[in-house]
Amino acid sequence: MYTFSSKLKNFSFILMLLGALGIGYGFFNAPKTIQDVETILAAESHGHETHEASAGGHVKVAGHEKAADHDAHAAHNEKEEANKIAEHEEHLTHVLHELRNKPWAALYVACIFFMLISLGVLAFYAIQQVAQAGWSPVLFRVMQGITAYLPVGSVIFFVILILCGLHFNHLFIWLDPEVVAHDKLIANKSGYLNFPFWLIRAAIFLLGWNAYRYFSRKNCLAQDEANDNTFYKKNFNISAMFLVFFIVTESIMSWDWIMSVDPHWFSTLFGWYVFASFLVSGVTTICLVSLYLKSKGYLEHVNTSHIHDLAKFMFGFSVFWTYLWFSQFMLIWYANIPEEVTYFVTRIELYRLPFFGAVVMNFIFPILILINTDFKRITWVLVMAGTVILLGHYIDFFNMIMPGTVGDKWFIGISEIASILFFLGLFIYVVFTALTKAPLLPKRNPFIEESKHFHY
Repeated sequence: MYTFSSKLKNFSFILMLLGALGIGYGFFNAPKTIQDVETILAAESHGHETHEASAGGHVKVAGHEKAADHDAHAAHNEKEEANKIAEHEEHLTHVLHELRNKPWAALYVACIFFMLISLGVLAFYAIQQVAQAGWSPVLFRVMQGITAYLPVGSVIFFVILILCGLHFNHLFIWLDPEVVAHDKLIANKSGYLNFPFWLIRAAIFLLGWNAYRYFSRKNCLAQDEANDNTFYKKNFNISAMFLVFFIVTESIMSWDWIMSVDPHWFSTLFGWYVFASFLVSGVTTICLVSLYLKSKGYLEHVNTSHIHDLAKFMFGFSVFWTYLWFSQFMLIWYANIPEEVTYFVTRIELYRLPFFGAVVMNFIFPILILINTDFKRITWVLVMAGTVILLGHYIDFFNMIMPGTVGDKWFIGISEIASILFFLGLFIYVVFTALTKAPLLPKRNPFIEESKHFHY
């Protein structure tokens, strides 16, 4: 049985505490009124004001009107001035929403990222069950430990969705009735994009995933005490059904929770793209947790061949993610349809560093490191590669969500780092607590002997 070390437990508590303090600071420091926004913008554009003042002076000394046209011209100027004031107030309101969204968006990105890591592991576990894989059963309890975070992450995430619908933030503009009333395109989607239906779909998805996680673990534990393979066969059947449910709900989830942040944009590849991102993150997490447990003297039957296979999946899914990234980018860019290409224009112009940085971290780096067979068996190399891959896919989710919620007001600051720390601490605590609840070796799995002696 695994024992959760006090050092690691205290480390997780420290991460959660620091994260909670940073998240609170981010919300406290966010602007509350339009006047706060004006102060922030004035500080940012001090140089522009001097230029505008000189331009204004130039306008004042422009030509003289004839007396007969003076009144008409004055009325026209008053109308223009009123329009400018209205536009300025609208701009300030928009910036206020973006700046108030920033701590919410940071929280949302970290929350969905860690929840989807556990979902990716759950999907990978189901695939192993259905494929009747002989190499992986010695890793099943590690996978089940990681998926223990899914119920906790789901509850937090569902609460955030409810708060979005109650207008605590403006992460999803289609939830704002005023926006829907003045935007024909969003109004046409309101039959699908409306709060009650959106929340019902979320509840179905989360309950379905967690139900499979609960029953598959229950059957796996029951199989240890069984005299036949009845519970293994049950797991095979429910895993097959889950994968059908998962592949449909995962696509819809990606539209609902990520793509609808930019409700004018759409991509038919998006569901697969999101799936590739959190699947490789999930496999990477399995590898890192397994390496940690091995270093502490656990998982005696997990050998370098098992680790090598996990590293091959990390490599392969990184290439798969890149294929989907390039396919989506190339097809949209080549077609040059305004409704589609604006998604990438925004990210290239305003998010150039994280946009192209994600490609380096999620493709170029894994290719250069993990293409070498020997490197796939070296612990420190895999820890380094895995850390970069996880950070890279966090940046990937950052790129997907931030432009539609905070616009050009982004930077990775206290809110973003604190959100990562909080959910990382919670993830470590939940996962390693779950690993203490059952033996790390599923004794009665039909393929356990093959898995224990897996070498090539």
